[in-house]
Amino acid sequence: MARGRSRQPQFDGRDDLLDGGDATLDLHGSSADEARAMVRRFLGAESRSKRGRVVHIITGKGKGSRNGAVLRPLVAAELRGACARFVTEWGPDVGEGGFKVRLR
Repeated sequence: MARGRSRQPQFDGRDDLLDGGDATLDLHGSSADEARAMVRRFLGAESRSKRGRVVHIITGKGKGSRNGAVLRPLVAAELRGACARFVTEWGPDVGEGGFKVRLR
């Protein structure tokens, strides 16, 4: 039996996580180390000033990466790990080129 990949839940059109968002972090062109630091700083700062609001982190889909997506899995890991204390919920954006995150 093939092993299924566990995925973050897809939010439907009625969910406000799909709306624009209060702030955006665009990680295009960032290295993995740069992106990790940027995500941590961004979520930390935004959670202090915008509790309960939705922010957008743009990673791209990884189509320009030689070995596949790097930033999308990195950001997902940060949202599950070190940055979990800043968020209440998160999921892929509509085009799956980033994430919408509700701040704690």
